[in-house]
This record gives sequence, C-alpha cells and structure tokens, in this order.
Amino acid sequence: MNLAAGHPNGTAAGVGRPSGDAGRPVRVRFAPSPTGHLHVGGARTALFNWLFAKHEGGAFVLRVEDTDVARSTVDSEAAVLEDLRWLGLDWDEGPDRGGPYGPYRQSERLGTYREQADRLLSSGLAYPCYCADEELEEKRRSAMEEGRDPRYDGKCRNLSVAERAACEAAGLQPVLRFRTEARDVEVRDLVRGEVRFAAAMLGDFVIMRSDGRPTYNFAVVVDDALMRISHVIRAEEHLSNTMRQVLLYEALGFDAPRFAHVSLIVDRDRSKLSKRRGATSVSEFRDAGYLPGALVNYLALLGWSPPGDRELLARGELVEAFDLERVSPAAAAFDEDKLDWVNAHHIREEPAALVARLARPFAETAGLLEEDEARFEAMVELARPRVSRLSDIPGEIDFFFDGAWDYEEEAANALGDKTSRSVVLALLERLADGEGALAAADFKGALSGVGMEEGVRGKDLYIPVRAALTGRTHGPGIGEVAELLGRERVVQRLSRALEM
Repeated sequence: MNLAAGHPNGTAAGVGRPSGDAGRPVRVRFAPSPTGHLHVGGARTALFNWLFAKHEGGAFVLRVEDTDVARSTVDSEAAVLEDLRWLGLDWDEGPDRGGPYGPYRQSERLGTYREQADRLLSSGLAYPCYCADEELEEKRRSAMEEGRDPRYDGKCRNLSVAERAACEAAGLQPVLRFRTEARDVEVRDLVRGEVRFAAAMLGDFVIMRSDGRPTYNFAVVVDDALMRISHVIRAEEHLSNTMRQVLLYEALGFDAPRFAHVSLIVDRDRSKLSKRRGATSVSEFRDAGYLPGALVNYLALLGWSPPGDRELLARGELVEAFDLERVSPAAAAFDEDKLDWVNAHHIREEPAALVARLARPFAETAGLLEEDEARFEAMVELARPRVSRLSDIPGEIDFFFDGAWDYEEEAANALGDKTSRSVVLALLERLADGEGALAAADFKGALSGVGMEEGVRGKDLYIPVRAALTGRTHGPGIGEVAELLGRERVVQRLSRALEM
C-alpha cells in the first residue's frame, strides 16, 4: 500500500523529520476534541503553536479529534472554532478551510486508520484480541491488589489460526493490539530535555477498538505523520502518551516529529485550575469583558518569558519574540488579578474603534443604547483609562444617558452649599444663552470665567460642576464630558442641580 496516503507527491519520505533538517518546513497543529468550550489550557497550547508557526514562517493546522462519538458534538466544534477566531488564532488548514492533507476531522479519516492498522496487522506488529472487557477489568484489579503493573498479560498475543477462527465463529469482535517489545525509548523534548521510557511497562496496547474506531494514540500518530507535522507542542499531561506514539512511528516507518511538552496551568495556590474558583474557558473570559489581545498576551506569559522580562506585548511583538527555548517546564499559576492588569493596559492601548466595538454589547445589555457609533466611541475613549474590564465600561458611561443615573451621595452633598450653587448658577447663565455645539474648549473657557467671577478655583470650582453634570465627584475631563452631552443637556442638568 502507499505509505503516504493523502500526500500530494505520493511519498512518505521526510514526514516529521527532526527540527534542523535542510529545507524542512515547520508545520504544527492544534487538535481539540469538540466536547465543550475551549479551556484556557487548550487556548494556551493553541497559542504556543500559532506563535511558533508565525515566528518560523510555517503552517498552523487545525484538526478536530472527534472520534469520541458519545461526547463530540457539532455545536461544541463550532464553539471551539469561534473561540479561536475571537482570539485571532487563524489557521492555514482545517475542517472549514481544507488543505492538501485533509480531511481534517478524525471522523472523516476512518478509512485511513484502518489502512494503516492493516499494515501493522499484516506485518505481525499488531494482532486481534478477543478478551472481554469484564475479564480485562478483573485482571487489572488483581494486578493492582498484588502490586503489579496493570498491563495486558498477552493472552491473545500468540493465538493460533484455528483459535482465532473459533473466536470469529463465536461472533467475538476483537480490538487490535500493538505488539510491544521490552526496551527503552528515549525522546529529546524541546522543553524537558532527555526523557526515557521503559516500553516493557506498557504491555500490548489497543490501537483499534472493536467498533472500527482508532484509539487516541494511534489516530494522532497517523494524522501527524500524514499531515507532515514537524513539531508537536502540547501539554505535559500528554507526555505519558509519547512512548506509545514513538513506538508506532517506528513501526509504521515514519520519522517522529519534535516534541515540546509545556507545563500545566494551575491556580494561584498551585492546585488544579478549577471552575469552582472562577472562569476557566475562553468564552467565560470573553463574557467577563476581556479583550482577545489581552488574553493572548497573558496566556503567552504562562510558561514562557520574553527577552527583557517584558510583560505587556502586542500580538506582533509576541510573534517576533517567541522561542521554544524560553518555555519553562515549571507549572504556570493563573492569576486573575494579573490578567486584569494586562487587560487594563490593552483597553487603554488598543485601537479605540476596536475597544468600542467590543464594549458595545456590554453597554446594550445594561440598557445604554447609542446609535451614533462615533459618539459611543468617544464615550468609551473617556472611560477606558478608568476600567480593567469591558464590563466596567457601562458603569463609567451611564451618566451620558438620561434616566440611567442619579446623584451619588458625595455628589449630592457637594451641591448642597452656597458656593457650589453660585458656581452652578453662574455657569448656567453663561451657557443658557449660547447657540450651536458646545466644544470642550468653550466649556472650559466658560468655567474658567465663572471661577474668576466667583473667586473660586480648584476642586471648589470643578467638583460642583461635575456633580451637576454626572452625579459624581470623580471622572474623565469635564470639558470633554460637556462636549459629548451637548449644550442642551448641559443646561438641563445644571438647572436640575439647582432644583435640588
């Protein structure tokens, strides 16, 4: 059979050759299982793959591992892809885009797995196993009770042709097991260095289930090889799978890719990151008011450090600086306070139009509807230096909307003395007779004139006016606020304050 099924040039030579081979393109993949929303751990793995591909000028492949029929859903796949798009992690090949090594859903590649499994079967490197699940579970339990490794005992390893025929005649549906040999396997991990495994501890493991579907380790080897994946960057929880996968690469005649197992993400107390302690999925962080650029920036810092120990980086800076040699094997602690700090920076620094677009759903949910996009963007521009999440913005701009706010206690108190009323009245008289738009500079000029006229300056001048216009004693520049409110609203609010 053709070892390079799906390869345009019809040859398997060079599949997954180690990094550094001349003329070898970098190809990495992210392969989620569509069984729920994208976890931040998975998002960090996708990000590291994406950054490495972009830095090296290689390809980022998206592959959907949906052979778990009971748990995989179309809706979950759509949700994961949407989360990746929101993060800005675009892929070069995938189930929605196609590519030269597709299809890119494992459920659509069952014939390929069967073909590769038949190669192992015909060469004697795999064999059918007819043992019942109940029998295997009982043997596993006995081995553990006796302190032995609970690996398969090889009962079906050397069945005769007649014995296999008898099992088939009895209607037994076999799994396919890979025949392992007692030897060590060494892997040079790009994050963890030399890792040695003892293959003897495995036993003969299953590569194809009785229903004709592949196990994870077999499918991922076939896919990575035939898709010419050069580097496998994944979480350390997959490190234990590497031994099985290396044996399969060798048995199938494929060169293994370079492996890089990145650390797990843990909570601040070093326990497993748990939903009970806060958000854990990308969609939850999106709904909480984080910018995609901020979440990407923060996730990149979990287990990787850029040169110069910088912490606030734009997407292009991350691509330029990313290097697997700076990825740490130590567990990375997720700190939501640190994420808030990073997010606040991105809210201040990213394009105003982008921040306004992402903030609009939060404002509309709060009942703050503003059809004029330019005016809404100007509101957000005033609010963004004061917030750490987009969800904070409605509380910073509600005073622009009549009926959506009231005087805070401190503001009401500030309007209660004689000097404050004199300032508000004098400003009202200056503005009420004016016509046309009220520019920030004109408002500030009028307020300055009131200060000179009343002999008032500093907070005694500005706080009563801010309290009258916004119901607060703190906020963005009062001239810019007045310009956005417009002359008519400013006059109305000054009059309302005097009525108090």
